[in-house]
Amino acid sequence: MLSIVKTLAAELQKSEEHVGNVIKLLDEGNTVPFIARYRKEMHGTMDDQTIRTLADRLQYLRNLEARKEEVKKSVEGQGKLTPELTEAIDNAVTLAEVEDLYRPYKQKRRTRATVAKEKGLEPLAATLYAQEPACPDPAAEAVKYLDPEQKVFTVEDALAGASDIIAEWISDDAAIRKHLRALFVQCADVVSAAAKKDPEDSVYRNYYNFCAPVCKIQGHQVLAVNRGEREEVLKVNISMNRDAAINVVCRYALKSPACRSTAFVRAAAEDAYDRLIFPSVEREIRAMLTESASEGAIGQFALNLRPLLMQRPVKGFVTMGLDPGYRMGCKVAVVDGTGKVLDTAVVYPTYGEKQKQECITKLASLIRKHSVRHIAIGNGTASRETEQMTVELIASLGHGTDVSYVIVNEAGASVYSASPLAAKEFPEYDVNLRSAVSIARRLQDPLAELVKIDPKSIGVGQYQHDMPEKRLSEALDAVVEDCVNAVGVDVNTASAPLLSRVSGLNSGVAAGIVKYREDNGMFTARRQLLKVPKLGEKAFEQCAGFLRVPESKNVLDNTAVHPESYAAAERLLALCGYTDEDVRAGRLTGIRDRIKEQGTAKLAAACGVGVPTLNDVVTELMKPGRDPRNDLPAPVLRKDVLSVKDLIPGMELKGTVRNVVDFGAFVDIGVHQDGLVHISRIADRFVRHPSEVVSVGDVVTVWVVEVDEKKNRISLTMKKPKV
Repeated sequence: MLSIVKTLAAELQKSEEHVGNVIKLLDEGNTVPFIARYRKEMHGTMDDQTIRTLADRLQYLRNLEARKEEVKKSVEGQGKLTPELTEAIDNAVTLAEVEDLYRPYKQKRRTRATVAKEKGLEPLAATLYAQEPACPDPAAEAVKYLDPEQKVFTVEDALAGASDIIAEWISDDAAIRKHLRALFVQCADVVSAAAKKDPEDSVYRNYYNFCAPVCKIQGHQVLAVNRGEREEVLKVNISMNRDAAINVVCRYALKSPACRSTAFVRAAAEDAYDRLIFPSVEREIRAMLTESASEGAIGQFALNLRPLLMQRPVKGFVTMGLDPGYRMGCKVAVVDGTGKVLDTAVVYPTYGEKQKQECITKLASLIRKHSVRHIAIGNGTASRETEQMTVELIASLGHGTDVSYVIVNEAGASVYSASPLAAKEFPEYDVNLRSAVSIARRLQDPLAELVKIDPKSIGVGQYQHDMPEKRLSEALDAVVEDCVNAVGVDVNTASAPLLSRVSGLNSGVAAGIVKYREDNGMFTARRQLLKVPKLGEKAFEQCAGFLRVPESKNVLDNTAVHPESYAAAERLLALCGYTDEDVRAGRLTGIRDRIKEQGTAKLAAACGVGVPTLNDVVTELMKPGRDPRNDLPAPVLRKDVLSVKDLIPGMELKGTVRNVVDFGAFVDIGVHQDGLVHISRIADRFVRHPSEVVSVGDVVTVWVVEVDEKKNRISLTMKKPKV
C-alpha cells in the first residue's frame, strides 16, 4: 500500500497524507461527491475529478500488484523464479512490462519452437545461441542431432528447428520488446489506404492515402481509420523501418561478431522479428493507440456532457415543446412552470400552406389559453421548417405577447419516450407526445430531464458507439453524478431517476423516497429521510448534504450544509451575531468581514471545523437554496430565423456551442445546420484542443467563412476578420 500511496502522490502532485486519506475514505465506502464536498480537510480540497482520477489509478495499480503476485506464483510453481526475475517483476510499472517478463514462462499453444523442442533440438539451439568463442560450426554441430525417429532427417531439418527455438527465445525477450515498443512509438507510422482499387467518394476519402507518425496521430484519426477498417473501406497497418528494428533486435541477440554461429543467430533474429515480433508489436501499438484515442474521446464526451447538464434552467415559465416531424406531424406539449403537462396536440406545418396556417392558428390558441412564454423546438427532422413556422407564429401574436423560442438538442428524446420510465410517467400519452414533453422540460431544467436518459444517447461526443461500453458508461455516469450533487436535489419534487444519482442512493432507495413522499406527504426535515425503508445511517450520511428540503423549519435543511456541521453553522451564526431569520432574509452580506475580524482559523477552531468547511458553510448561509447554474449564461432566446441562403462570408453572428470534438466546435447559429469552427479558427493563439477555449453551451461570437449549400456545410471562425 505504501508504494501505491507514494506513486499516486507523485503522479497527482499531492501529499502522501492526503492521498492515503482518500484511499481510506474510498475503501470505507464513501462516494466521490461526498469525499470531495465534506472531507476537504482530509484531502486538501481535491476536486471531484481529481479524486476520480486517483480512484481510477488506484484500481489500476492494485490490479498491477495483484498481477505481479500471480505471475511470480506461476513462475515459482515451475521452479524458475530467480531473485533477478523477482526484482524485475517488482520494479515493473505497467501491466505490459509484467506480461513481457512472464512471456517466456507462459503456457503457449503449440508452436514451431515447441515442435522443435519435442524433437530434442533445444540443446543445439542453446549451443548456437550462446555464441561462445569455441562455438562449433552450426552444420557440423547439427549432425549430432539427426534422428529419423524424431523426423530430423537432414542437417537442414536440425538447423531449421534450432532457428525456430532461438527465434522464440528472442521474441520472448522482455528487453527487446520494451526497446522495440519505444522505437515504434517514436519512429513508426500509421498508414491507411482504400481497400478497393477505385474507391467511391465517402466520409473516409481523407484516409484513402493517409500516413501519420504514431507519436503524432490524432485520436479522431485513429478512431476514423479503425471504423473504416471495420467497414472494409480501408486497409490499415503500421509501417516501420525494418533495418532500424532489426538492428535493435541484433544488438541484444548477437554477442560476438567473430563467432561461427553469429550469421545463423542473425538469420534467426530476422525471422523472429518478421514472423513473431513485428505482428505482435504492431497489434500492441494499434491497441495502445485505440485505447489512448478511446480514453481521449471518452474524456471529451464527459467534458462536453458536463456543461450540457449544467446549462442554466429556464424555470417558472409555461413552455411549449415542439417535436418536429414530416409524416407523423409535429407533436406539441404545453407544460407549466413545474413541468406538469397542461395540453397536447399534433399539427402538420410541413403538409402545405393551408395546414401550416391551421397549425399557427392552433398553436396561437394554445399560447393564449395557457400564457405560454417560451417555445422549445427539437433540432431533429423537420426542425428547420418548424422553426420557420414558429417565427410566423410569434409574428402573428402581435406586439402584446412576449414569446420567444429556443432550439433544443433533442438527442435521446426518442430513447426516453419509448422507455418503461416514460411509459410509467405518462401512461396516457403515446410515444411521440412524450418526446414533446421531454423537449419542453429540457429547456426548463436540462439536468432533471437528461438524467432520465442513458448518457451515451445524448450525443455530444465523437465515435461514442466505438468506445468500450463499460468504460464509457462509468465515465459518463460519474459526470452525471457529479453534476446532480453539485446542484443539489429538492427531495419533495425530484423524480426517482434524479434521486438515484444522488450520492449514497440507488434506484431502489430513490423509488422508496418517492413512495414515502406519495404515502406520507412532503418531507419537512432531512432527518425524516431515515424513515424511508433501506435508507440507513451510512446512506443518510452520504446523501443528506445533497438533498434539499425547502419546506423544513430549519433553514439549513435547504442548503448544502451537512447535518454533521449544523452545530458548527449555528455556532458560527451566534459568534457573528446573526440568526436563522437573517439567513432566510439574506441579511448575511457582512458575515465575511466579521469572520475576518475574528480570524478565520480561530473561528473555525471555535466552531469545531476546518477552514475549508467553514468557508463552505458561509457560502451556503449567504445564499440558502442557491442553484449554481443560475450564475451561467442564459440560453439564446430567438424571435426570428436565418436561412442558409441569408448567410454571407464575413457576417457576424451569436451562436451556442453544441458539440466540441478534436478538430473543432459545432455552433448553432440559428439555421438548421450547425456551423463548424475548425480548431485553426478558434483563437488567435495556438490551441492544442478546442476544449481549451470553448465548452458545450457557451454563447460565442462567430463570423461566417464559407457556405456550401450542396454539402450542407457552414464554415465559421471565432477570429475577428481584419477590416
